[in-house]
Amino acid sequence: MRRLVVIVATGLLVSGCMLRISTDPFTNTTSQHRTQVEPDTFSFGSTVVATFQSGRFFDGGASDIGWATSTDGGSHWTTGFLDGITKYQGAGPYDRASDPSVAYDARHGVWLIAALTLVDSVNPPAGRAVVVSRSTDGLNWGSTPTTVATGTFVDKGWTVCDNSPTSAFYGHCYAEYDDVTAGDRLRMATSVDGGLTWAQATVPAVSGLGGQPVVKPGGAVIVPYLTTGNAVAAIRSINGGASYAGPVTVATVARHPVAGNLRSDPLPTAEIDAAGRVYVAWADCRFRSGCAANDIVMSTSLNGTSWSPVTRVPIDATTSTVDHFIPGLGVDKATSGSSAHLALAYYYYPNASCTSSNCQLAVGFVSSTNGGTTWSSAQQLAGPMSLSSLASTNQGPMVGDYVSTSFSGGKAFPVVAVANPPSNSTLDEAMYTVAGGVAVAGGTASGAGDQVVAAPVPHAARSFMTRA
Repeated sequence: MRRLVVIVATGLLVSGCMLRISTDPFTNTTSQHRTQVEPDTFSFGSTVVATFQSGRFFDGGASDIGWATSTDGGSHWTTGFLDGITKYQGAGPYDRASDPSVAYDARHGVWLIAALTLVDSVNPPAGRAVVVSRSTDGLNWGSTPTTVATGTFVDKGWTVCDNSPTSAFYGHCYAEYDDVTAGDRLRMATSVDGGLTWAQATVPAVSGLGGQPVVKPGGAVIVPYLTTGNAVAAIRSINGGASYAGPVTVATVARHPVAGNLRSDPLPTAEIDAAGRVYVAWADCRFRSGCAANDIVMSTSLNGTSWSPVTRVPIDATTSTVDHFIPGLGVDKATSGSSAHLALAYYYYPNASCTSSNCQLAVGFVSSTNGGTTWSSAQQLAGPMSLSSLASTNQGPMVGDYVSTSFSGGKAFPVVAVANPPSNSTLDEAMYTVAGGVAVAGGTASGAGDQVVAAPVPHAARSFMTRA
């Protein structure tokens, strides 16, 4: 297992508060180095674990799945790479790995990183699996992952656990993925033994991808996802993941295509507060005349079946030229309701109509201390970045289909991919967070008065058939 303690390392294009928490160490000539993309995070107590792809292939997946862990509330980080998944790390059986997500099972005291595995024949696919690596401390990971599901073309997994001691399903963990060969059929699996074994659930015949399950304090599981019909919807389980009901439509999606062919779909980012209110955010252009640019929009629900009207996160005016996308929403689970603390990291272009040669990609951050009623002023965390500095894929330059923000000790820790200019032919795209976290601030900016543009033009998402 490769592991090193990262003290501080800042790049040329990030502000002084940004900390590099990992770097791609792989050298295989079949993928791009140095590249790290697509982070997810989870926190429990003073421990924060991030996971991400390292060594991105052009046509899908990466050399391995990396992790970075802080056990002291974000002051120091240790990083490494999972054994037993790919042939590049710990003699794993697979050629590539993708789509990592991380969860913690408090009842069994185990961290779980789920990943999608691939073989080199990715188009057409020749077999995939969703696997889970386990750790009792977030630092030492097992060398033999367990298998959640296998299939010719499974995709986009996500994992969460029920950490409420009063829940009848305390210690249940839930994994979502989709089966492309079955028309992007959404699947769910449940583990009751800390991720050692998984049982498939009964799920309605719904199609989509990018589901992010969350668990209410009483044990209900809510799974928002992007449908193949270009809407955000949700399914729900109230029996510990044995079966799910739905779907319920949260909202249709109006999508402005992101310039420069950047790999970006309006996948939802979902979180939950201490009282069980679910927050779902995505990129959407409904508040912009002619759908000229995306805002980050949000809907909330207490039960997963009734959702609030879509509101805009007021990062800037609807008349601005700024395009916002790939959001990573965090909610402080020690807060709730009208006092819920929210933190939102996202990427943006200052000019939505830029081109591949002149787009300037940046990372922004806003926060709320009242459940999203009002928001702080926006901060620029990193950038500008040239698209030529990013990992190249068959779906465009890539920072990730998602990014993530988690809270520890009341502070927000967004983890994002940031790219510095290449050195000769070597890229420098790595994982960064804010050193010490971001203190969440209140603000007065509100999207309450924003008007939905009449008949916004919906844009179809990219083909799901090439996902990885």
